Amino acid sequence: MFALLFKSNILLRSSSSVLVSAFSPSTTTNAAFQSMHPGAGVSALMNQHQESRFHAKQSFCSPPRARFASTQLSATTTSLSFDPSTDIRDKATSTIVIGRLGTLKSLVDKTDAYVSLFGFRPHPDILASMCKSLHGNDKSTSHVIVPTVGPAAPRPPHRMSLVSLKNKVTRNNHPLSLHAMTDLVRSSCPGKGTVHIMVCVEDDFPVAPVAAALARAFPLFTKKTNGCTKKTKSKEDDEDEDGKERLIHVTFLDSQGKVVKSDLDISAAAAAAEGVRLACRLVDTHPEELTTTAYAQECRALFENDDAVTIEEIVGEELAEKGYGGIYNVGKGATEPPRLMILTYDPPKEVLTDENKDASSIALVGKGIVYDTGGLAIKSRVGMCGMKHDMGGSAGVVGGFMAAVKLRTPRKIRLLLCLAENAIGPKAVRNDDIITQYSGKTVEINNSDAEGRLVLSDAVAHATKHYDDCDLVVDMATLTGAQLISTGKMHAGILANTEELEQRAVKAGLASGDLCYPLLYAPELLKKEFNSKVADMKNSVKDRSNAQCSCAGHFVESHIDAGYEGGWLHVDMAGPGTKAERGTGYGVGLVMSLVGAPGFDVRS
Repeated sequence: MFALLFKSNILLRSSSSVLVSAFSPSTTTNAAFQSMHPGAGVSALMNQHQESRFHAKQSFCSPPRARFASTQLSATTTSLSFDPSTDIRDKATSTIVIGRLGTLKSLVDKTDAYVSLFGFRPHPDILASMCKSLHGNDKSTSHVIVPTVGPAAPRPPHRMSLVSLKNKVTRNNHPLSLHAMTDLVRSSCPGKGTVHIMVCVEDDFPVAPVAAALARAFPLFTKKTNGCTKKTKSKEDDEDEDGKERLIHVTFLDSQGKVVKSDLDISAAAAAAEGVRLACRLVDTHPEELTTTAYAQECRALFENDDAVTIEEIVGEELAEKGYGGIYNVGKGATEPPRLMILTYDPPKEVLTDENKDASSIALVGKGIVYDTGGLAIKSRVGMCGMKHDMGGSAGVVGGFMAAVKLRTPRKIRLLLCLAENAIGPKAVRNDDIITQYSGKTVEINNSDAEGRLVLSDAVAHATKHYDDCDLVVDMATLTGAQLISTGKMHAGILANTEELEQRAVKAGLASGDLCYPLLYAPELLKKEFNSKVADMKNSVKDRSNAQCSCAGHFVESHIDAGYEGGWLHVDMAGPGTKAERGTGYGVGLVMSLVGAPGFDVRS
């Protein structure tokens, strides 16, 4: 639907976006201003050899609050800023205001407030017409090009957008419909210049999950070149012609239209956004570049100067020697060796108080299959494409761990990454092989393409056996295609060994925007699916129509150490981990909520 209004040489054009479909992202119909993702990047040369064990203490240098430091595999030049200063208004060439319709109308009615925020004075009739073209029952956008008359120095005509979110959502969605916010920002944001995004966040909602949603709209990784002609350039190729960095500046507004300036809120927003963009970049990177060795180097680089983080690795043949049969056998056929990487964050004494100094630790486990061919049970041509995303679970916990460390979360957190490539080769594990997991249990391989549960089981066994101070183990993985059938493309499927933990996880998902929903929990009814005549269990179900997503989680659960009495949460995020062939950064917010990262789910 289009509406055209000509007044004083001002063109108003409004467009209503379509509903988010489970199969395609929503876009606005105003093609002239759809988002353009810039950049052509370079990737760092990765070391091809690592010693079998690495142990280092490191200091994590926090970048300036308003900017993000890129690590080795970043490619584009789009930066995000969360500095609450309004100085950016005089540099911006575009302004986007996002919020629920009632909040937007309230802001527009306050002339003095919006002039000080925008840096120019749009005609009240224009803003009123823009608001009138929006509706609160669905997400919608309205765009206008206005002259910059006002307190700021004269500059070229300015592009302004109002983006309306749904007033009401159902109980299994974030109240601000963060998935829709990501899509609307992506489609409303121009690909050039400095963009000022203002988000109206009611006082009940923390700003960090909103920042994470915005970050998803600006992925870092690309291998597109700058040599495209104008006829062949796509929206993602578009970038400032002079090569300058593209800046997206975000300002949060409270219910009164005032700028949110709390240091804790802004720091949490910046950390969440950086964690999401890191996770997206890792998922988007192709497997020739993101090998297990390169992945490990990337993780070391993130924490190379942080004294609060120690790193240990068990690599290659050492995995076999120490009994990690799941990780070793899955990855032994690849060129780069499999590895179990363990990062431990010990909070500095200055962040501990009498209330939290004795808090139990949390262990995060991530499936890091950097590429999954299916092994000798090889995938089809179509089925194999996109399997670089099979390390999405590890990317989510890495990004969440990094953000929690940056915010100096006052509890001990361990991160266990199961890194392997499920490749085809002379040494690849075979169907019918019997392997011994770290738990001591034997597994008959009846499907080498059900490898994720094998690597996760080793790490979960390690965490529950060796960490006496741990009362929660969270494993995250793109584990089964059945998850999409069970809980869809936006909600991860979760298994928890207690109802209390299940409810806690759902609540964390709603607060963070990383939505999740419980799967059937009934190990005594489903374990028969793994019955084997010659081993303790098989690794794939006999009946694929019998709750196989739950079965896969229960396989992992069966390797928990018998002496462990804490909580276990399994997160299968095969669906929400990617969208439109891009990583979403799913898991970063969920982790930050579960570990209690300061400022993440509580407004200061």
